[in-house]
Amino acid sequence: MSRLLLFGAGGHAKVVAELAELNHYRDIVFVEDDPKKTTFLGYEVVEEPIEGRPCIVAIGDNLVRQRFAYSIGNDFITLSHPSANISIRSTFGIGTVVMAGVTINSQVSIGMHCIINTNASVDHDCSIDDFVHLSPNVALAGNVAIGEGTHIGIGACVVQGIKVGKWCTVGAGAVVIRDIPDGATVVGNPARIIKQKEL
Repeated sequence: MSRLLLFGAGGHAKVVAELAELNHYRDIVFVEDDPKKTTFLGYEVVEEPIEGRPCIVAIGDNLVRQRFAYSIGNDFITLSHPSANISIRSTFGIGTVVMAGVTINSQVSIGMHCIINTNASVDHDCSIDDFVHLSPNVALAGNVAIGEGTHIGIGACVVQGIKVGKWCTVGAGAVVIRDIPDGATVVGNPARIIKQKEL
């Protein structure tokens, strides 16, 4: 029986748990610091990690996921949905999850602890850094680079050759046709900067 530890017990963790089940994990334990939660999806919830188990940080917030990942000494794995269409010439870092209906084309590089969410499309030669979240139905054209910790909102599109900086937020449905600097929040069609934070 395959064993797995999932950090977090919220909405994203539900999806990751079912993804794990599809990958034949049956002995799943959630780690959550809420003492009132003792079970989740029919599995045990504990407050402290169990050493020696492979694990995933099943938390949607990129910054929180990063903090957990850096503080945990367990062995991280990657998970992908059986329906995902993934090029054999693409690579993934540890802790990354790829959800149902995703397409990842040739020579894409995806970093550690990323979320490639439902029906996202990533075309050839894209580079996605660590702790990125591509929301459902995001479309990246070829040769797009996404910086560390960036969140691309549901249904957003990024045209070919664009570079999106670190820790950016791209709003839902945005159409990105120009490079985006680090720390920027962009919305609209075409996407425009509405806020920028110092990193």
